Amino acid sequence: MVESILFLIAHNDDQLIGAGGTIAKYAKEGKKVVTIIFSFGESSNPLEQDIFTRRTRVKESKQAAKVLGEDEVYYLALKENKFKEEIEGKKILDKIEKIIKRIKPKKIFTHSNDDPHPDHKAVHNFTMNLVEKVGYKGDVYSFNIWNFFINFRHRELPKLVVDISDTFKIKIEAFKKHKSQWVTKLTMIFNIYYQAIVHGFTNNVKYAEIFYKIK
Repeated sequence: MVESILFLIAHNDDQLIGAGGTIAKYAKEGKKVVTIIFSFGESSNPLEQDIFTRRTRVKESKQAAKVLGEDEVYYLALKENKFKEEIEGKKILDKIEKIIKRIKPKKIFTHSNDDPHPDHKAVHNFTMNLVEKVGYKGDVYSFNIWNFFINFRHRELPKLVVDISDTFKIKIEAFKKHKSQWVTKLTMIFNIYYQAIVHGFTNNVKYAEIFYKIK
């Protein structure tokens, strides 16, 4: 049976920014990568109509997913900044529980609780509630997005270090597919290179991604 990996993320470029090199590495190893995106991210461009932004972001994220090698991508269509209310109203837990039972992921990746973005925190909290409810026995890891340099709560937790030296270029290629997200690209490109280089240097490889084991 093919090993499956599940990503639970708030916006459709979060898994790319936080774990793109790892996703590409897992895909190359023949693992099945499934991503569940909680929102369309339509508020990322307030100058455009929501429907246009949604279509653009979905198109770009599908292009990026293809580059990374993701197998399945699902959108839950929650409204940004209202995750907590909509998670309950749309019975999101039941929907994701069905996916978990079907793919039986060996690992789950999600946002860090140190991340200051409220949607990222909401997905983190949801994930921890989910794995407890369904009795998930695998490992759960968190990754950084807006908490660039530190994880106050997780400094002492076990780490998963992934050498992405061979897949970092794929991560950057996928990142470039999000052409409409020029603000994110400007603010995040330094962070992407910085973390990959620093994590690589501290682990004696060219580029690396680090994840904290939260379960």
